[in-house]
Amino acid sequence: MTQYVFEFAGLLAVFSVLMVVPGADFVMVVRQSVVHGRRAAIITSFGIGTSLLFHVSYTILGIGLIVSKSLLLFSMLKWAGAAYLVYLGIMALRAGPMDMVSVDVPEEADGPKSISAVRCFLMGFVTNALNPKAVLFFVPLFTAMVSHETPASVKGVYGLLMAVVLIAWFVGVSMFFTMASVRERFVSWGRWFNKATGMIFIGLGVKLATVQAG
Repeated sequence: MTQYVFEFAGLLAVFSVLMVVPGADFVMVVRQSVVHGRRAAIITSFGIGTSLLFHVSYTILGIGLIVSKSLLLFSMLKWAGAAYLVYLGIMALRAGPMDMVSVDVPEEADGPKSISAVRCFLMGFVTNALNPKAVLFFVPLFTAMVSHETPASVKGVYGLLMAVVLIAWFVGVSMFFTMASVRERFVSWGRWFNKATGMIFIGLGVKLATVQAG
C-alpha cells in the first residue's frame, strides 16, 4: 500500500503542475463563468474531469499507446479537436455584446444567456476529450511513473483521484471568475471579451493542428 501512495504522490505532483497551465479547458471555464455564470462553469468543470477519466481509461487499456503510434488515428483525433476549437472560436466571435443584467439572471430564467446543464457538461467533456495532447501526456506519464506491476484497479483509483483534483481546480477557477467584481470587469469589455476568447480558441485550434504524434 505504501508504494502506491508514493507512486500516486509523484504522479499527482507532475499532473498538478501541468494542470494549472492555461489551455483550451481553462479558456472554456473562464468563458462559461463570465458569459453563463457559476452554475454553467461548474458543470463544465465536471465535464472536463469526466473526460480525464476517459483518457486514463484508454491509457490503462493500452489503446492510448495504439493511438499515439498510429498516424491515421492520431490525425483523425487531432483534426477533430482542432475543428471543434475553431468552431467554438467562431461562435464566440459571432456572439453579441454582454451586459451584467443578462449575465446575472438566475439560471432557471429563460433568457439569451441560459444554457442547459447537459450542453455545459458536453462542452467541457468534448473540449478535453478531443485534445490529442492528452494522449501524448497520459501514455508516457503512466509509462514512466506507474509500475507495470500496479494493478489496473489501483491505476483506476489514481485516475479517479486525478479527476477529482482537476474538477476541484476548475471549480475554484469558476468561483473566482464569477465573483461580482471580477465578472463585472470582464463583462464591461462587452463584445471585446467575446472577440478575445474567440481568437484564443481559434489560435488553440490552429496550434493543435500542428501537433505531431510521438
